[in-house]
Amino acid sequence: MQSFRTEIENPVVEKDIIELADKIAAFNNLQIDEEKFRSLRLARGVYGQRQEGVQMIRIKLPYGKVMSNQLRRISEVSDEYSRGRLHITTRQDIQIHYVDLNRTPELWAELERDDVTLREACGNVVRNVTASETAGIDVNEPFDVSPYADALYKFFLRNPICQEMGRKFKVSFSSTDEDTGLSYLHDLGYIAKIQDGVRGFKVMVAGGLGSQPRHAETLYEFLPSDKIIPVMEGVLRIFDRYGERKSRAKARMKFLLKDIGLEAFRDLIEQEQKAIELKTVAIDADAYVPSTPVSVEAPKVEIKDQQAFDLWKSTNIIPQKQEGYVAIGIKVLLGDFYTDKARLLADLVDTYAAGEIRLTLRQNIVIPFVKEDLVPLFYQELEKLGFVEAGYNKAVDITACPGTDTCNLGIASSTGISVELEKVIAAEYPQYLKNEDLIIKISGCMNACGQHNMANIGFQGMTVRTPDKLVAPALQVLLGGGNLGDGNGVFADKVVKVPSKRGPEALRRILNDFEANSNGKQFVEYYKEKGEKYFYDFLNDLQDVSNLTQEDFIDWGETEKYVKEIGIGECAGVVIDLIATLFFESEEKIDNAKEAFNNGVYSGSIYYTYQSIVNSAKASLLAENKKTNTHAGIISQFDELFVATGKIELSTSFTDLIYQINKFAPTKEFAEKYINDANEFLQKVRAYREAETAIAN
Repeated sequence: MQSFRTEIENPVVEKDIIELADKIAAFNNLQIDEEKFRSLRLARGVYGQRQEGVQMIRIKLPYGKVMSNQLRRISEVSDEYSRGRLHITTRQDIQIHYVDLNRTPELWAELERDDVTLREACGNVVRNVTASETAGIDVNEPFDVSPYADALYKFFLRNPICQEMGRKFKVSFSSTDEDTGLSYLHDLGYIAKIQDGVRGFKVMVAGGLGSQPRHAETLYEFLPSDKIIPVMEGVLRIFDRYGERKSRAKARMKFLLKDIGLEAFRDLIEQEQKAIELKTVAIDADAYVPSTPVSVEAPKVEIKDQQAFDLWKSTNIIPQKQEGYVAIGIKVLLGDFYTDKARLLADLVDTYAAGEIRLTLRQNIVIPFVKEDLVPLFYQELEKLGFVEAGYNKAVDITACPGTDTCNLGIASSTGISVELEKVIAAEYPQYLKNEDLIIKISGCMNACGQHNMANIGFQGMTVRTPDKLVAPALQVLLGGGNLGDGNGVFADKVVKVPSKRGPEALRRILNDFEANSNGKQFVEYYKEKGEKYFYDFLNDLQDVSNLTQEDFIDWGETEKYVKEIGIGECAGVVIDLIATLFFESEEKIDNAKEAFNNGVYSGSIYYTYQSIVNSAKASLLAENKKTNTHAGIISQFDELFVATGKIELSTSFTDLIYQINKFAPTKEFAEKYINDANEFLQKVRAYREAETAIAN
């Protein structure tokens, strides 16, 4: 542990890493139960993998920006602690697989040497803040959203109001009305706007994918930029208080807004502002320092295959608003690349660009600030790395999650079918190499990490059962989804379910029909015109499972017969006294509140105190075998069961006691009083519990 203390300059990060190491030791010694430990490590980017005994590490890279020194550091860590493979996610993160749990604290410490964090990359927290990969260089953008995404990320990282929510919370920024940040499928989505000379955003709320996709609603047509952080704080407080906590399937923001309604939700945000310390947060965009391109003379380069070079330029060069510069798109198959290439790429952008890369929502890489006369040199150098495949962000560029390769929840191979479908398009439909209007996405299960249900053509991993009850891997075919721009989109319809080995044939039929009959329409428009039944009719025979061959029972990329298996990959825990543990956590939260108070962070102190009070009430209700689905439900139930009956005497109702949090401004005086209230409340409920236990024994 001492090495963490001496090598990490940031004391807050040092404390986090030491805490992770201590909790791992406690878990290994059976002092922490499995569920509690899972929550703790997920908030630190440590995720259980399908394979037992190893972890997936998710590295949080806000808005996908990675500097060359950070890329080198990530590569060193991957080589030392894993297998040298890096995986780009659809949320602009990098994942490293096959890591020993016991080595994760030192891995994290190594990453922090170059300001790379794991904190809140997983878990029920604000996840990585994503943004258009062309932010700052987009020819159509009203302004660069990067400073705003950066400020929001930093404000909510480790913020006590969003450390223990019922579920994850996802945020995006879009540079233009094209909405390349996909605001309509996020919990909060911001689209850059300028109104009367003021920078601001159209704000979308409560979108989501998964098994029940929901289109986000417009929370504000225009919100000035200095209000985006206070409004998001209000949204998070409401989500924390009213969001479902027992049923994970209903614990996302989209279900809460559906229950409350948009107008009532806006009212709650407004009411919450009284308790929020900062009514406006001015974001100094000018203080944000973008990467600076190098000035270097273009060396002479001889292009050996001019035709291949011209094709690559036509599909992989991105116009840039800065005169004399372009960006280069790199198509990364399935988002996987290796550390040897990563290091060489870091050297290349250091020497000839601006020392940075961008990770994209389609699992690719963008190199910004390439001088136009250096494009031939970049082609030559990228060719050595195998990074010049044409078709960046085009139809042939298929997005896919890891599926059954490593994910616990994977049902069928999304990576294997993705490779096959790209082969089909490249060999049989070369005209789609330049088509950016057709988007194909694949997920290994219903959770939609591959974003299949917002694609023009989507595939979701499933299973089918034959008449004699044999199970084979299958694909749900979804059609007609797409991004329409400015916060508008449409989700794909489930059309047919076919055995996985018939996936390529399904794609051929869809593309052949589209080629023959669309008359130049985009796929979304064509699908809407024809309707679901039209496509069902010419794909229906592929659903027949009465005539499967032996080959149909082997998934793509595999050699063994398919077995449906949702991996666990988590160590077994022990049964402990949950009530005692919750009371102990309440004490910890009061300690956190006192620490924040002593540091003058009164808003943080107050929120830790709120968490302690509601946690103590939850413990009391669980002891009575009562459901504790939401914070609001806990509060009302506690009043009904304990206060109204006189079992626990308070000087006021429990509702009035705890809801002081949104009645008073976050002052020093209120923070001190609230901590004292929490302490007194904890002692009362604990004494009641001890008395009841003594009677029972």
